[in-house]
Amino acid sequence: QVQLVESGGGLVQAGGSLRLSCAASGRTFSSYAMGWFRQAPGKEREFVAGINRSGGYTYYADSVKGRFTISRDNAKNTVYLQMNSLKLEDTAVYYCAAAMYPSGYTVGQYDHWGQGTQVTVSS
Repeated sequence: QVQLVESGGGLVQAGGSLRLSCAASGRTFSSYAMGWFRQAPGKEREFVAGINRSGGYTYYADSVKGRFTISRDNAKNTVYLQMNSLKLEDTAVYYCAAAMYPSGYTVGQYDHWGQGTQVTVSS
């Protein structure tokens, strides 16, 4: 069992940067693969980035590849999403999620979710 709390969202101009954090509770954080998802108004939740248990493997949606970086610090029970070169279309609520037995990058593979943090990119 793990509880997740996102932070770091806010308003930023296009081309700017923002770093999101996801703090996890519990003693088994390193047992979970972690992911970031986002949901824009009127759209379904979509995968953004994923990272394995050790942090040695990452995977990104094509829309953010080269701009976003996911990382984790298991000693701090925290996963991060560094977002650079932000675009208007990056505006969404960003969710942190944990998967005990990951077998893909879909919403259904994740067992626990944070409450989300709003990211708004302006022109």
